[in-house]
Amino acid sequence: MTEAGTRTLIRKPPRAASDVGRSRLGDLTRPVAKEQRITRNRRPALLLGAIGLVVAVAIGAALFGLPVRTWFAQDDDIARLDHQLSELQAVNDELLQEVNALQTPEGVMAAARETLGYKQVNEDLQTVVDLPDLPADLPDGWPYGPVEQILRLRGVPAAPAPPAAPAQPAGG
Repeated sequence: MTEAGTRTLIRKPPRAASDVGRSRLGDLTRPVAKEQRITRNRRPALLLGAIGLVVAVAIGAALFGLPVRTWFAQDDDIARLDHQLSELQAVNDELLQEVNALQTPEGVMAAARETLGYKQVNEDLQTVVDLPDLPADLPDGWPYGPVEQILRLRGVPAAPAPPAAPAQPAGG
């Protein structure tokens, strides 16, 4: 006899007649006996099922709903932070230009003149101040009536009217 011609047969154990046609998951799909159930009646079982469904939905909302809402809110935060970044970069560019100007002798002289009032020997400094606001509380009478009309046309707010003096009784 040759080795190629020999075979070993392993036979399956025979199934019991009551198990024929059943799934191997039969224990999981088989109805639970009434004595082994958590609740004896259907109402508490339905209530427990509804509570379980609410808990599952709450967990699903916490795991999926809230992160998605936060993800969409990130777009607004990113836009706001990008705007803030561009403003800060503009300020940094202005400061860099000022630092570069202060690196030169002309820039140092201009800064000293502006902040400290420094002047060179042959310079004459003159200070120019802005004009004060026009008075809006003009007295009554001829030259001031037309001036008040002109001020109103130009958009200068009129002065509030002075409070009236309280009326005094004639006898007292």
